[in-house]
Amino acid sequence: MSDRRLVIAGTGSGVGKTTLTIGLMSALKKKGYIVQGFKCGPDYIDPTYHTAVTGRVSRNIDSWMLNHEMVKEIINRGSEGADISIIEGVMGFFDGKNPTNNEGSTAEISMITRSPVILVVNCASMARSAAAIVKGFQTFLADTNIVGVIANRVGSEGHFKIVKTAIEQECGIAVLGYLKREADITIPERHLGLVPSIERGELDSFFDQLGNLMIETIDVDQLFQLAKAPTIQIKESQFSSREKEDKVRIAVARDAAFNFYYQENLDMLEAYGAQLVDFSPLRGETVPDDVSGLYIGGGFPEEFAQELSYEAAVQHSIRTAIEQGMPTLAECGGFMYLTDEIETTDGNKHEMVGIIPGKVTMQTKLAALGYREITGEKGNYLLQGDIEAKGHEFHYSTFHPQSEVQHAYKTKGMRGIKEEGYMKGNLIAGYTHFHFGSCPQMVENWVKKCKEFKAID
Repeated sequence: MSDRRLVIAGTGSGVGKTTLTIGLMSALKKKGYIVQGFKCGPDYIDPTYHTAVTGRVSRNIDSWMLNHEMVKEIINRGSEGADISIIEGVMGFFDGKNPTNNEGSTAEISMITRSPVILVVNCASMARSAAAIVKGFQTFLADTNIVGVIANRVGSEGHFKIVKTAIEQECGIAVLGYLKREADITIPERHLGLVPSIERGELDSFFDQLGNLMIETIDVDQLFQLAKAPTIQIKESQFSSREKEDKVRIAVARDAAFNFYYQENLDMLEAYGAQLVDFSPLRGETVPDDVSGLYIGGGFPEEFAQELSYEAAVQHSIRTAIEQGMPTLAECGGFMYLTDEIETTDGNKHEMVGIIPGKVTMQTKLAALGYREITGEKGNYLLQGDIEAKGHEFHYSTFHPQSEVQHAYKTKGMRGIKEEGYMKGNLIAGYTHFHFGSCPQMVENWVKKCKEFKAID
């Protein structure tokens, strides 16, 4: 494992962190390095780009959902075999769970992992003032290690030289390069349709072009040298195998409609005794034979609602498995898919699996966003007793139950506590995305329930 890693942080959202991150990943690959990507926070989209560029699965690290030891271990495990790890920040460098501390922020991740930081600054319409911004970020928290700056949206090479001179004189750190404002780089298909485009390789030329652009105006060799970091020490692995024999098979829905999974969730299931079997509802693949559990993650079922509605055999196989008592977790998009129907923003209604009584209506405005603390309702075998998990909610749809439903859990967010999800038999479903690293006990509970189902079946 290499001890070279960098955090790509921004002064705020929208300064170009993602563009620079994937561009630098591409540039480093062009230099012959093996690159590993990480994303701070719960985001599922940006890691998809990292994975496509690097050829290695990008991993989320979140210091609010996960304890610090788990964060360190994810970095260590993910970085094995890589020459350098690039960690993309979230929002502004110091923005996190709340405004009174650094919890959940990119800054906290950089301190936990003792990683050098490259600060991305939008330098449009400023000169010496850019140095004041960088100085403020340097002095705001002494424990951070900002080692360099990249100037984004500069007007010209001359403008860049002015900014560079000011920052290097006043802040004593290197300005590694720049991107011009008129380059007007926009990431294509950033949201909907992203996954199939990446799977078809349609963005490869864009990644290649972006890497070349970085090499032209950014000192990638100096950036690699600045990435030298201390070795991360961990106390005890959360991913070492608990079960070497008597594994159970759990089916995982994975395709363009269902692809929001934290890699660590899948890794933890395997560590606790599950053999994961992928299948694609979108391609007409029914629940695989000889499985004892079912995991349907989030994604974009609304974008493929018509295609999913045509796959009656798939719907029947899922409905039958759940009705027979197969332990099932459905998160967000998976939850939507299990309802009676999805109504898209154009007013069209598409029949879904029909195991959850009610319909989902898509809307153009955000319905929910934020971190969640989750406790199980009575009968929730995943979250038995007083154990608590953490997760995240983000969706543009609302659920309209056809009748009174048994909620699966309570969630606590910035707006208080609410009952959420749906539970019946061994089905646990809802809008919240769990991070299993926040509560390994729920993984153990799920695998145990799958083994009980296997014994009965």
